Amino acid sequence: MNWEQLLSLKRFGDTNKRLRKEQDETRLGFEVDYDRVIFSSEFRSLQDKTQVIPLSQTDFVHTRLTHSLEVSVVGRSIGRKVGQKLIEKHPHLQTIHGYQANDFGAIVAAAALAHDIGNPPFGHSGEKAIGEFFKTGKGKEFKSQLSDKEYQDLCDFEGNANGFKILTESREGREGGLRLSYATLGAFMKYPKESLPKKPTAHIADKKYGFFQEEKASFLNIATELGLERRSKKDLSFSRHPLAFLVEAADDICYTIIDFEDGINLGLIQEEFALEYLINLVRDTINTKKYHQLQNTKDRISYLRALAINTLINEVVLLFMNNEEAILKGEFQTALLDKSRYEAQINDIIKVSVEKVYKSDEVIDKEIAGYEILKGLLGVYTMAVNNSFNGNASNYDRLILNRLPKTMKVNQESLYFRLLSVCNHVSLLSDSNAILSYKKIKGTHF
Repeated sequence: MNWEQLLSLKRFGDTNKRLRKEQDETRLGFEVDYDRVIFSSEFRSLQDKTQVIPLSQTDFVHTRLTHSLEVSVVGRSIGRKVGQKLIEKHPHLQTIHGYQANDFGAIVAAAALAHDIGNPPFGHSGEKAIGEFFKTGKGKEFKSQLSDKEYQDLCDFEGNANGFKILTESREGREGGLRLSYATLGAFMKYPKESLPKKPTAHIADKKYGFFQEEKASFLNIATELGLERRSKKDLSFSRHPLAFLVEAADDICYTIIDFEDGINLGLIQEEFALEYLINLVRDTINTKKYHQLQNTKDRISYLRALAINTLINEVVLLFMNNEEAILKGEFQTALLDKSRYEAQINDIIKVSVEKVYKSDEVIDKEIAGYEILKGLLGVYTMAVNNSFNGNASNYDRLILNRLPKTMKVNQESLYFRLLSVCNHVSLLSDSNAILSYKKIKGTHF
């Protein structure tokens, strides 16, 4: 892979290439990507989607929206630092093609901003709930009518693939989806492969999948334009866009440190216990005098969080540059932070978060409720859509269809497209809207 192709400014849906040196310096093409994501309705719905702690009434617990904004900020910093070093190493990127260090930051920031845009309500349990509906619930009846890959898309419903669908799917008035640059779409794709075959390997790109069968042509178009390295001749699996490693690292930094911070502020993790873990991570940079002048838990945690994030940003930049050649060859197989000298400290923090936060009663109760709500919505919606298509819709089915968006593909010949359209609609609901829709269907809310 080469940076000239990987930094493509061409917009998805366009036929013409764009050159960096022709861009207006006051509004760069990659910065437009950020704007388009942040003004999208799909991004706005993240303000009422669970990060970890569900529907919290406190003002400091993170939602998917605040998490995405923070990942984007961290990603921008990482991208700019890496961009500066890459231009020093490959000066022709600037002298011949006109790229600046900030371009790398803008690409990573936009991709990071969108990284959770396809996640359903109720956190990662929402993905599992949709999958369970098709794997063991009512949706299992569709298996014989779908190809293996189509059925697997539904059984392992994946927020990353759904995000790719949102960003690229054309509809009336929105050709090319959000019409983001190919570079940003490439950086967004952490798992550039299809749902089958499943690969029990340690390669980071095999952990999940990144596109539905419906978007296969769009994915191949992007992979070809960017010159991504194909990893297999037998199936569609490619090496990551190098900047996808930076998007992933920004996400890893934020959920490791900030979910931990939420747990402390909520009292789920004892302050003294937690401070020790964070201090172990920032021991080389902490100003002890300043730290002891801070009077309350929130300020102490905030100070340590800032130091920890900065420490890990610099670590990611170092790791990326040390492995840049292997990454460009498609030979780098792990997340960047898996190679970190701070891996032990990071794992200690994650272990505490898992035990004290992710397995707390509040989180488990949310997941239980989410399963029931999404199962109920999927059951009613898939029945109404398919009965309508088959010409035997009941009056109840017609009432349900009147409440569904007109943009849904309810009349598609393909059963797979109809089912995926229902899943996409459910995934775009906020936590509160999913609960309200479920109550209306059950007749417990007017």
